[in-house]
Amino acid sequence: MSIWWSLRLRRDAASVPLARRLLLGTMETAGVDPDISFDLSVALTEACANAVEHGGDPGSAAAGPAAEYRVTAYLDGEKCRIEVSDSGPGFDRGPVPLRDVPLCGDAQATAESGRGLCLIEQLADHVHVRSRPGLGAVVSFDKILKWREGALLGVS
Repeated sequence: MSIWWSLRLRRDAASVPLARRLLLGTMETAGVDPDISFDLSVALTEACANAVEHGGDPGSAAAGPAAEYRVTAYLDGEKCRIEVSDSGPGFDRGPVPLRDVPLCGDAQATAESGRGLCLIEQLADHVHVRSRPGLGAVVSFDKILKWREGALLGVS
């Protein structure tokens, strides 16, 4: 059984819990283990918060692509993949797996901000960040699923 959904959301803090609740509801209905669901929902929250904060020109009008971001989730067999993309300025580095970048050092652990990608890396099995300078950024991550006993949609 596969489940796929995609949302186009306004770059507004109120959109973050909406995406999180939809993911949690989908996983609960499918029968995903609650601990896995929680980890993925926290990672999704961090990725959405980054898109809201960094995903567009803060001086731009409230309409158009810079005012939105997209969340896509795939539950397919034993894996869940989540992708959050924005249309902001991007950043200066190209495609780099997070495990090759020192994001989670001691300074990150005590910082007030900047820990989102580190948390995503700790909660997911695979993380990939892509920058499209001038076009935005894409954060994708996946995790192997565990199923509750008697899950209706779980892998047999």
